[in-house]
Amino acid sequence: MTEQTNVEEAATPGRRETGQAAAPEHGTVAGPDPAAEPIDLLDPLLMRDPTCAFSAVRERSPLVRGVMPGVDPMWVSTRYADVRQVLSDPRFVADPAHVPGGEPNHRIEQLWRARGARPEDAKYLRASLFGTDGPEHHRLRRRVVRAFTAHRVTRLRPRIEHITHTLLDALPAHTDPDGVVDLIPHLAHPLPVTVICELVGVPEPERPDWAAWSTVLTDGHTGVALGDALHSLITSAHTIVDHHRDHPGDDLICALLAPNEDPLTPTETVALVLNLVFAGHATTVNLIANGIAALLTHPDQLALLRDDPTLAPDAADELMRWCGPTPRALPRYATEDLDLGECPIRQGEAVLPVLAAADRDPRADPDPDRLDITRARTRPGSPQVGFGHGAHRCVGDRLALQEAQIAWTALWDRFPEPTLAIAPQELVREAHPNSWKLTALPVHLHP
Repeated sequence: MTEQTNVEEAATPGRRETGQAAAPEHGTVAGPDPAAEPIDLLDPLLMRDPTCAFSAVRERSPLVRGVMPGVDPMWVSTRYADVRQVLSDPRFVADPAHVPGGEPNHRIEQLWRARGARPEDAKYLRASLFGTDGPEHHRLRRRVVRAFTAHRVTRLRPRIEHITHTLLDALPAHTDPDGVVDLIPHLAHPLPVTVICELVGVPEPERPDWAAWSTVLTDGHTGVALGDALHSLITSAHTIVDHHRDHPGDDLICALLAPNEDPLTPTETVALVLNLVFAGHATTVNLIANGIAALLTHPDQLALLRDDPTLAPDAADELMRWCGPTPRALPRYATEDLDLGECPIRQGEAVLPVLAAADRDPRADPDPDRLDITRARTRPGSPQVGFGHGAHRCVGDRLALQEAQIAWTALWDRFPEPTLAIAPQELVREAHPNSWKLTALPVHLHP
């Protein structure tokens, strides 16, 4: 299938079970089969179990064609070395406007429009860190990095610990008559939402609205609800930025607005604020919840962590690899004809990197499906790509890992023997294309 393939023709009704149809035979061909049936990127199996389902796709072929309604087809890359190349090779760009000789359709704009975003809000997608390249990206990223320093993140640790302990103090009051509490609304969600809103400078009275709007955007809503939520966030962000411009303080917005020889435009400032809020809470919510679920279902690894708290950084990195919350990166566009591994990519074609499949690629690690929080110490090798790779690697990775480590260690310290309240196979994942997230995490705080 070519870049000009009609989306309506490719996105046929009736979805197959991708994990079954893609089951590989040992010794598959080296390159993609252009005649092969494309995969439906909105297949519920791919969204609910991306690690397993995309791993099957990975072993079938290094590249497959992916389709979804309202979005032009794109190549899907699942192998570790290929994904790292897509994320770091300057011949792949995030903004299709940088493809010479004609601009391909912007897949992310198409996706947001298909979900319900308003046309006038598209400019915030293009002005973001996620959607820029080269000097423009470096200019924006430099401003965020200066505001989002390691010192500022480290300085937040006592505040993160205080918020965590306050939430843990309240957990017993949230248990039901059977002694069960859902850790997502009472720990995993409020902790990063509070931290990022404080860090960015969202006024406390407005935080519930921001949390609600962000939830609409990250929970798979579509249509008017999504369009209204995105527009409300943008409108509120403009108001908050204007307030901080007139009332400087010690927060990220004020750091972004600080005098500079190349000041940000209002659209760029708001786009960066939205980037930080989305990346700063949605990913961390799911990392905390996924990590708790993984440790509760791997008691040997939990025992290692409890016996040796210095393993916490290694555990966080391994859990990001093993059950990372972001299964797919954003598409990249080839600026020239090139080879991805052994596969030819034509100028203007889009490639979707699948992080969940890359981090479980046996070509990068001989034992990728085993959770091992000592992996970095005992078998240092291929670093995980859960936070991305190259110029677009997540600027908030340190904060996310710090919050997750604090949440996990404080939970075990306060409640030494929590257990899942349901069987592991009964944990339910939302069918969301860009987030691997639990719908609930019910636990007994005491055996």
